[in-house]
Amino acid sequence: MPVAIITGASKGLGRALAGALAARGWDLALDARGAGALKETAAALASYGTRVEGVAGDVTDARHRSELVAAAWKLGGVDLLVNNAGVLGVEPLVPLERHPLDGFRAALETNVMAPLALVQEALPLLRQAGAGAVLNVTSDAAVEAYRTWGGYGATKAALDQLSAVLAVEEPGLRVWWADPGGMRTGMLAAAEPDEDLTGTPAPEEIAPVLLRLLDERRPSGRYTAAELRERS
Repeated sequence: MPVAIITGASKGLGRALAGALAARGWDLALDARGAGALKETAAALASYGTRVEGVAGDVTDARHRSELVAAAWKLGGVDLLVNNAGVLGVEPLVPLERHPLDGFRAALETNVMAPLALVQEALPLLRQAGAGAVLNVTSDAAVEAYRTWGGYGATKAALDQLSAVLAVEEPGLRVWWADPGGMRTGMLAAAEPDEDLTGTPAPEEIAPVLLRLLDERRPSGRYTAAELRERS
């Protein structure tokens, strides 16, 4: 069975992607900071009959990343790496003049440095896979200038560029950086607590759309959930 590593997998889009892949028979190595929530997620997904390894920890920690890749190796390798874990840097979001620099550093570590480090750790196994792929979850804040989203958006813009260069350097892999759009998640609620999210899609609605990249083996590149829907 194919194996996927998914970070930030205990809730939101990470859990939705994990559930969609488990339903297809994928084995999973999952990461999240909260051990309790991750254990519950792993148990729920194992009900599909797939093997699920939950490795609790912080993606900014080198030892944790090594443990996560080792867990995937024990399952058979790495066919897909999903860099989904992310932080805002400050909650709620504030204008750049008041953005705490320590928060920005933390966002850079989680949103940029950790995905790159995890790619480096998993690259030998991805290359060995018959159709290895990397899915980096980005944001429209990477390409649009939204008030108060400057710090977070800058980290996603950096992730976009890393993804684009990786795609050039690793032509044997598929590298996708995908913008899911606004979702009804705890992160968006924390970013803008006064925002009404009633009409915003749930992560479970977005996950199957993003997985069209995998199903159709789309070329490496930047995609949005909106355009993937339009092309279906």
